[in-house]
This record gives sequence, structure tokens and C-alpha cells, in this order.
Amino acid sequence: MSWAGKILRVNLTAGTVTSEPLRMDWAKLYLGSRGLATKYLVEEIDPKVDPLSIDNKIIWATGPLTGTMASTGGRYTVVTKGPLTGAIACSNSGGYWGAELKMAGWDMVIFEGASAKPVYLSIENDRAELKDASAIWGKSVWETEEALKKSHQDPQARVSSIGAAGENQVLFAAVVNDLHRAAGRSGVGAVMGSKKLKAIIVRGTQGVGNLSNPKEFMKVTAEKKKILAENGVTGQGLPTYGTQVLMNVINEVGALPTRNHRDVQFEGAKDISAEAMATPRATDGKKPLVTNQACFGCTIACGRIQKIDQGHFTVSTKPQYWGASGGLEYEAAWALGAANGVNDLDTLQYANVLCNEHGMDPISFGATVGAVMELYEMGVLTKEQIGIDAKFGSPQALAHFAEITAKGEGFGKEIGQGSKRLTAKYGHPDLSMSSKGQEFPAYDGRAIQGIGLAYATSNRGGCHLRGYTIASEVLGIPVKTDPLESNGKPELVKAFQDATAAFDSAGVCIFTSFAWGLADVAPQVAAACGDEFTLENMNLIGERIWNMERDFNNRAGFTSKDDSLPKRLLEEAAKTGPAKGKVNELGKMLPEYYAIRGWDGDGQIKPETRERLGL
Repeated sequence: MSWAGKILRVNLTAGTVTSEPLRMDWAKLYLGSRGLATKYLVEEIDPKVDPLSIDNKIIWATGPLTGTMASTGGRYTVVTKGPLTGAIACSNSGGYWGAELKMAGWDMVIFEGASAKPVYLSIENDRAELKDASAIWGKSVWETEEALKKSHQDPQARVSSIGAAGENQVLFAAVVNDLHRAAGRSGVGAVMGSKKLKAIIVRGTQGVGNLSNPKEFMKVTAEKKKILAENGVTGQGLPTYGTQVLMNVINEVGALPTRNHRDVQFEGAKDISAEAMATPRATDGKKPLVTNQACFGCTIACGRIQKIDQGHFTVSTKPQYWGASGGLEYEAAWALGAANGVNDLDTLQYANVLCNEHGMDPISFGATVGAVMELYEMGVLTKEQIGIDAKFGSPQALAHFAEITAKGEGFGKEIGQGSKRLTAKYGHPDLSMSSKGQEFPAYDGRAIQGIGLAYATSNRGGCHLRGYTIASEVLGIPVKTDPLESNGKPELVKAFQDATAAFDSAGVCIFTSFAWGLADVAPQVAAACGDEFTLENMNLIGERIWNMERDFNNRAGFTSKDDSLPKRLLEEAAKTGPAKGKVNELGKMLPEYYAIRGWDGDGQIKPETRERLGL
């Protein structure tokens, strides 16, 4: 079995670090990573706990395929109760950290309590101890990683840490590893900061042993890598253009939310697209895109490394930003760009670099700036209040807000609370483009009906990675469905949500699902963990995890009223493109979705559904 079989429990109040065996009965039911960590969390905390209080817990977890030779087996998740939403928060990251933890011999690390002074956790195989982090508190993610590798005299060690955003309780602060990979959403970094936990440095040299059937595992993972290599998306599109390949595609189908969702198409989309990143700039003749990059064990390599023009206003006096750094992914380019009407690629990369450096979710940050710009254009916010002229389309305003938000300076403090709190404070709560308090990503729910339902019902608030119906509705994977049609979307959303929960919990990247179905993941899990992990069982595990998360949210106080979308998507029709004249038909889809899920009309799980899933 490819679980390490043990977890670390760290009591930050007492300063103790203890090892305990993994609950294998739970592992069989919830697999690992997202599912298993959530099971531990919901068993151990009160769902009504204040996310930033000492009584909340935060868990780093790997999956059974993490650290193995399964393609993309480098994923880990951070699970806690999220401060942005008050709902379950589970944020997934790639890079190399997750595999390193697994190779050190641990499935997960549970942090409870809170430290009186800044600390970090050092893990070296079986040895784990809390150490004083006073010297690195206040430092950026990049400085933290460099300082820890130096002090531990180990350039091969891997670091997961927070920057200024997490320390300053920005409610969408991220946890960053390997300089620019992040568990980015829902404010997991703010919880880490509330506990005075700065970082986890890990070095693992034990490898991942105990595979159930090593020969079969080697055979089946090789077969599945071939499928990824031969697929148009995972073998060509993502390696060549990264996720940014979507910018022009989504704009053309009229589903690119622009200027805080006032519009569904952006006239500047081509200027901030993958194609623009690969084209030499007029100013210096150099391409913004330097190369692509892969996470641990990944055969897709969708990551981007990008450079800003040294003469650009954002960095002309800041040589520390002249080198190549983690580049724009589609969601970040959209949130920093189209959401605010900004089409200056170098400004987007500068804001993105600051999000990486200080540990901040670019989606929630950019979408919140979109709300600020709309309030500014309405005259609700003034230049005196926010410190700059902030009309839609202003690169200067975007750069300024990125600089002050992570550090909690001036109006940045308010942006750091997210769009739901900010728009409510200034009397226009309908201008927050969010669900359960988490900002939407880069797809408009009027032009793509299924994703609107997915946003409304997502357990962690507005999110594309909890049921990426774009695959079917736009890209035709695994089957093409009409994005403008709401019929059949409740079944589609449920299928994507359940499958995604299983992919996440196995420890592989969701991007593999462009080429793989659960029928491709199940035999890999079976060869690693045991024959009981059939396709049928994997489907059931995904559904069980989804319902467990839902149950936690219900007990935390969420009701069917929270499965909602902003008025703008429900009442203001799209103005251009194929969806012109359409709103999202949530009212029609939601009751059908509840019925398919086995929930009652109030969105509560029926007793017979609980029984069937063993909840």
C-alpha cells in the first residue's frame, strides 16, 4: 500500500510534535489528500469555530499516488476552515513539496493550537521539530525559502510558507511552495499566519515503498502516461501554451468576465493571451515567455516562466524583479487583466509576481480590485479614499493595489478582506462576484450554464476546480454539451464534482482529467493500494467526499440560500457574443441538482443518502 501509514501531529500551543499511525479504516473510505484530510478535520473541530481562532486546525496532506511514478504525482492539499468563506477550505498545490513530505515518510501533518511566537516546522525523514522563526517572520516567501535552505545547509530541501499576506491576515492569503506554486484559494495562508506558523521545511530521502503490486503499477502508469502524451490538450496544448491557451478561446465563446462581470468579452484579450506571451515585445524585442516548467513527476509541464521588460514602469527602478519568475496562468491573467479591463501584459506579470512573493491568491485579489474599480467609477469610492485614480483599465492602479494589499497598507487593508466584505461595507453587496464569499474565476455563468451551477454549489465557494464543466461545455471533453443549455447540467456538474474529489484525493493533478477519466485513475490506485479500488469504488469515494464537505458546511450554518449567484448573473443578460440576452438559469437547475444528489429541498443530505455513503 502506498500510504506512508503515519501522520505528524503538531500542537503549536504546547510546542510538541508527535507521530501517530494513519487511520487505515478512514484511508480506505476517503483515500488521501483532500478526502482524508477533510475527514480528520471534520472529526476534530467544531464546524462553527472562528477560522482564525486557536480552535481551528490546519492540515497538509498527500495522496496515495503522491511521490510515486504516477504522472503528476506531486500534489498536496492544505485543509482547514476558511476565513474568506467560513466554509470548508481545501487548497491544492503542485511543485515538489508534497512528494518530499511523502518521501520523508509522512502522509499528513496536522497543526492544532497556536504558537505565542513565530515558529517553523523542520522535517527530516523521521525527525521533526518546531524551531524559532523570529528571524524570518516579516520576510517574503522567496526570502523565507532561501533563508531556511541556507540555515539547514540543504539546497534540496523543500519549503511551504507564507509571506506578508498570511502574516497580515489577508483573507485570501495563500500557502506557497517552490517559489511560485501555491495552495492558493480560500485564505489557508491567513490561518497559518493566525497560528504564528511561518513555514514547513521538509527533506525526505526514504522514497515511497510498499506498493501493493509494483510490477502492475509500473505497467499501468506507463500506459496512462502514453494517453496523456497522445492527447491534444495534455500532449500539445498545455505544454505549448499553458493554461493561458484558454484566453482567446473563452473570449470568443463570449464567456470571459470583463470589468467585474459587466461584460462577457474583453477587447484586450489578445494582448494578455498565451500567444502574446510567446510574441516578442515591441519595446525590447524579447518574448515575455522564457520557458515552460513541470511539477514533480509531471509529463504535461504547463507551468510558465516569464520575464518583465526591464524598462516597464512597474520595475524600471526595481532590479530585483528583472529576472525570470513564475509566469501567468490563465486564471491569474484573467483576474488581474480582463476582470479589471487591464490589457498590459507586463503589469499583469508584475502583480502576479507580487502575489507569488507575498503569498496571495491572484484570483480573489484581482476580482476584488474589479469591484473596487466599479465602485470608483460609480463615485462610491474616491481617489482620496483609495490613494489613486482607479478607473477600469488602469495598469497603474492594479500595480498600486498589488503593492499595498499583501502588506496591509492603506486601502490595501480593505481589499485584503475580499470583495464580499468590501462591497457590503460600501453599500453595494451585489457587486461582489462571488459565491459563499469566494470570488469567481475566469468563466461567465451566463454564457456557460453548467459552470454557474458549479460555482453556486461548490463546497469551498466560487471555484472552477470543484467541477470543471468547461471541459465538456467548451472543449468537448469527454463529450460536448451546449454551454447555453441548462438541461442536463445538474447531472454533468455532479459527475464532474464527484470525479474531481477522487482525482484530488488520489494525489494527481486535475489537468490529467482532460485525457483521463476515473477509469484511468482507478487501476493506478488499485496497483498502488489494493484491488478494492475499482472504478465503482472510486466513484463512490468521490461522492462520499463531496457529501462530507457539504455536511460540514451545513453544520457550520450554510443553507440552500448560500447556493446562489450574484444578481448580475441572474438578472442582467449578457450583452454580446453567443450568450447575448441570456442569464444563468440557476433557479431551474438547483432543485434538480439537489434531487440527483439525494438531498432535500433545503439542500440537506437525506438519511438514506447518508446511509448509502456511510457518512
